[in-house]
Amino acid sequence: MPAEEPNRHLLVIGYGSLLSGYGLLGERRNGNSRLVARDAEPVAIQNARRGLAKPSSHGSYLAMDIEPIDRAMPITASTSTGAAGIGGLLLTFDRDSAPMIARREEYSPAAFARLLALADRAAQPLGAYLLEIARATGADLLAYRRALRDLLDYTSPGYVFHPVALADGRVAIIAIASGFDGSGDPAVPSRRQELAMDRLLSLEEALQLELPEFDRDGQIGYFAECLLGGLHGLSVHDLAGGIDADGRCALEIARWISRHHASERDRFIQATSLDAARYGARFSVVSHRSLASLLKLAGVI
Repeated sequence: MPAEEPNRHLLVIGYGSLLSGYGLLGERRNGNSRLVARDAEPVAIQNARRGLAKPSSHGSYLAMDIEPIDRAMPITASTSTGAAGIGGLLLTFDRDSAPMIARREEYSPAAFARLLALADRAAQPLGAYLLEIARATGADLLAYRRALRDLLDYTSPGYVFHPVALADGRVAIIAIASGFDGSGDPAVPSRRQELAMDRLLSLEEALQLELPEFDRDGQIGYFAECLLGGLHGLSVHDLAGGIDADGRCALEIARWISRHHASERDRFIQATSLDAARYGARFSVVSHRSLASLLKLAGVI
């Protein structure tokens, strides 16, 4: 990337609804929050666990969050085949997509533009710029959010963008929910604080919560669009493993998958701007093994 245009393209790691074409295109939300990347690669996210915790800005259910397993160490990632970790999607977006990325993550587009301008001024890609801030805070998530708030005079109650160093030297950004421990600004309570979400939940656990005006169908649909990433070989073992194969929840997920299974590959190719050849070279034609029981229940294998 020319030094004068370090942020012409943005690297973003998706780990929730951004794992699938259905999710990227915002199909369940009638195209609202639609995102189309210019490229995509599978990625393994390391020192990380994910689960439902952050109240969604798109409905009355919980969205995915991610946190480090070892809180003293950063979340990292690798595009190497066979690398250990949970499955993610490394997405390349044109800079024009920045406002849409921000809105989708409940982050101010104006603040995100200011952040990009600061990275431009430093002649650095955004991920590398944020990585310097993260390293200065010793990988402490709350200290990082405070530093970013002081820099921008802004923090989000929803998600905040954090850096993730890739093994090949690139640095992407990832949206991590403004934590239960704080948003970085005492005057801005995080969504997780508002619902007292002090830990990540499985789908089964989330469905047992007594949330106000809880949308069960919306929760099932959201979780299923995350699982669709497994159709492309992305590892969703940590998500699928929490579903009781004999329970009502598995049947609901299976019915949802059966409706969208056939169209997911075409949606994914559209949402990532891949052609069939590049898709075939990067992604598996076989679904991730963790989906086997759900796909069998859905009648698609």
